Amino acid sequence: MNRIAVFCGSSKGFKKDYAEAAVELGECFSKEGIGLVYGGGKIGIMGVLADTMIRNNAEVIGVIPGLLKHEEVAHTKISQMIVTRKMSKRKVRISKLVDGYIALPGGFGTLDEIFEALTLGQLGIERKAIGILNTNNFFKHTLLQLEHMVEEGFLKKENRDMIIISDNVEELIKKMQAYQAPKVAEVINKVASR
Repeated sequence: MNRIAVFCGSSKGFKKDYAEAAVELGECFSKEGIGLVYGGGKIGIMGVLADTMIRNNAEVIGVIPGLLKHEEVAHTKISQMIVTRKMSKRKVRISKLVDGYIALPGGFGTLDEIFEALTLGQLGIERKAIGILNTNNFFKHTLLQLEHMVEEGFLKKENRDMIIISDNVEELIKKMQAYQAPKVAEVINKVASR
């Protein structure tokens, strides 16, 4: 994997473990020669991750919509900053740059971005590894909701199983590097529309 998009918070959260996990991920990326593509911020978990990569002279590409590109938010020391006109264009641009996706703890934006990546995988539009670094069991309730969706017949188990989950950075990266996307049927879920 040459580059991975990381979706994460513009806040650090209340526990130091979240920032520590971002540092660990940045160190691992640097060691493995993996470039980072992210939201372009200098604040929160995003900033911690980017700063770690910068300290290690690793590639860091920010993709930020114009409405967020101001002094308080945008990182000025990364390898490259790409500014898009819209949030939707930002997602497309990120998708074209990366071989996989990882979610760290975050808010609405993090969930929006990781679920869009999962939807693209489910539809076979992309066949990229999608990981969750589950620090402090942060995603416990999200994952329980996905299990409930499987139980209630709204999500196929094989689509739920596309998500690679670990609370260990190195294990997560190894699993992502070994990922094989599921085969997608010619007609996606014909039965669901009946």
